[in-house]
Amino acid sequence: MTTTLITGANKGLGYETARRLVAAGHTVYLGSRDPERGRRAAAELGARTVALDVTDDASVAAAAEAVAADGGLDVLVNNAGIEGRTDDNAVVGAAGTTAELVRTVFETNVLGLVRVTHAFLPLLQRSPAPVVVNVSSGLASLTRVTTPGTPTHAYPGVAYPASKTAVNMITVQYAKAFPGMRINAVEPGYTATDLNGRTGTQTVAEGAEIIVRMAQVGPDGPTGGFYDVHGPLPW
Repeated sequence: MTTTLITGANKGLGYETARRLVAAGHTVYLGSRDPERGRRAAAELGARTVALDVTDDASVAAAAEAVAADGGLDVLVNNAGIEGRTDDNAVVGAAGTTAELVRTVFETNVLGLVRVTHAFLPLLQRSPAPVVVNVSSGLASLTRVTTPGTPTHAYPGVAYPASKTAVNMITVQYAKAFPGMRINAVEPGYTATDLNGRTGTQTVAEGAEIIVRMAQVGPDGPTGGFYDVHGPLPW
């Protein structure tokens, strides 16, 4: 039985990914910052739940201890993330970007990912087929963002794309350090979730497709790559 942990899994892409992996036979832990929401979501899906705030060292350590006590981990999906929009759902452009905004976004999207990965590495290293999926974004691609006439080129924000570009570099470096693991970054696409005020153009079912696919790669599968549902993406 494959055991999988998904961060930020009580709603959106994390919830849909959990639903599909439960259906595929995985034992799934829904990591949720809000324990009650996590419990409700897990009950709906037939999954397990673990309280997990990726920005808090003690919370992450306790989650790792809880999962270890139940037997271990095979797949980690680093899904929790924020974009850092204003209260009226506007993307903050370069002129409005402050160090505090960047720090807040990086705390969840980058430091949170490293915090969780570091805490669960000992469990993953004991798995016969460990997998890590880092949920990135097409906005992480320097190639895409610098191509005029594309939606990524038109995106005005600074903090979120920078955080996801950092996620891609972290993915590559971890993949090189742990060649026995399958560690990849994925681009779900512009999906309607709370992260973007549900302005996305595709459903969570469509967005979760590449996450679910890469969560199930075998030991001979790709590692150190950046993928969407159609295949490899340019860095």
